Amino acid sequence: MKVLSLAIIIALSLFFCTGGVQAQSTQTKLDQVELYKQFIGVWKCDYAKDTTFFWETKSFGGGFEVNMKWESKGEIVFEVKSVVGYDKKNDMLIEAMIMNYSSNIDLWSIRFSSPNKHEEILLKDISHPEKASEKDIVEFLSPDMFIDTYLTNNKVVKIDTLRRVK
Repeated sequence: MKVLSLAIIIALSLFFCTGGVQAQSTQTKLDQVELYKQFIGVWKCDYAKDTTFFWETKSFGGGFEVNMKWESKGEIVFEVKSVVGYDKKNDMLIEAMIMNYSSNIDLWSIRFSSPNKHEEILLKDISHPEKASEKDIVEFLSPDMFIDTYLTNNKVVKIDTLRRVK
């Protein structure tokens, strides 16, 4: 009887231990570069007062070239150029961004948390993302539309809806 009880306990232990291991899910690692390819193309957001925001992304080597501009009445008011590349060690994209009115360069970290959503924060804030001074949250609602929410000190400053032009 003791042998049978011991055998049952061992069998049940193996069953539950094995079942526990099988029940653990391993989250599939998101391919950051592949997901960023969703941006390839030209995107547009119309504002009031004849102002339009254009966002163009092109493949460049193994990364991306991004050009953004805000136009009002046919004149460029503000322009941003950047390159985006993959940081394998930290499994994130890094963006080096420069604006037309300054020689300063901003470095941003980009990481997709799901196939249609990523968060972008200044690289200097990477160790404490919850306290990031600036944050951009982008969520694709469809292959031809995404929402870009920009926050400063965790307060929403603006929300843009961009639609694919081509």
